[in-house]
Amino acid sequence: MYLNDAQLKKFDEDGYLFFPEMFSSDEASLLKDEADKVYLEDRKEVWKESSGVARTAFAAHKYNEAFGRLGAHPRLIEPVSQVLDGDIYMHQFKLNAKAAFDGAVWQWHQDYGTWKRDDGMPEPRAMNIAVFLDDVTAANGPLLFIPGSHKVGVIDAGHDLKTTSYPLWTLDNDKVLELAKRGGCVAPTGPAGSMLMFSSLLVHASPPNISPFGRTIVYLSLCHVNNHIREFKREEWIAHRDFTPISKLNDNCLNELVNQRVTAAE
Repeated sequence: MYLNDAQLKKFDEDGYLFFPEMFSSDEASLLKDEADKVYLEDRKEVWKESSGVARTAFAAHKYNEAFGRLGAHPRLIEPVSQVLDGDIYMHQFKLNAKAAFDGAVWQWHQDYGTWKRDDGMPEPRAMNIAVFLDDVTAANGPLLFIPGSHKVGVIDAGHDLKTTSYPLWTLDNDKVLELAKRGGCVAPTGPAGSMLMFSSLLVHASPPNISPFGRTIVYLSLCHVNNHIREFKREEWIAHRDFTPISKLNDNCLNELVNQRVTAAE
């Protein structure tokens, strides 16, 4: 799945692209079921909110077959390789949950701000690509983007160690307001199976989810192999140290598991 000239231009201008229903409902359902299983695992990679509900599960591509396949899926790997102009490796893989009623905030931030400060990533030659595993609506804590904010570069940030269970380099309100007055604020929403790709410099956040509907999104943080991290202060399962280029699988790799599940149920 390669981007056309119009899509490349829009990505350059806005810092993100949105593809509704990139994955089928069967593929999304498979991944959602697997995410629910991962959240129940008793392992260090699965982080919980203070309420006890799941917040994030790191590195699921290393211990779950479906997510291992997603991590090498051509619909994700090809456009990122195209934009970053070369081979890419997995810097981070995570399943972010916004549990119904209890899903906590993700503060305003830039991902590259964390990767630079905590991991020693030399340049913002990296990006996120996300797949919705639930329908994402205005009600259940969608991602908020400030279009064009990726063009500002790395912004000063403070290290928030208190707001949530996950430490984050966050932007102050005045800066966010300044950027939003210039670029606006959008919240891409769509059905399960939709896909987002966005610059590592794009300023984004997500509000709490007090709705009765959960919201799970899987994120691949992908980096050019020549831009790999230089510092290893965080756990390997948070900031990976295997810089081997990802070898993409075939486009049917998830449907193979869907078909296996159907056969087993018959």
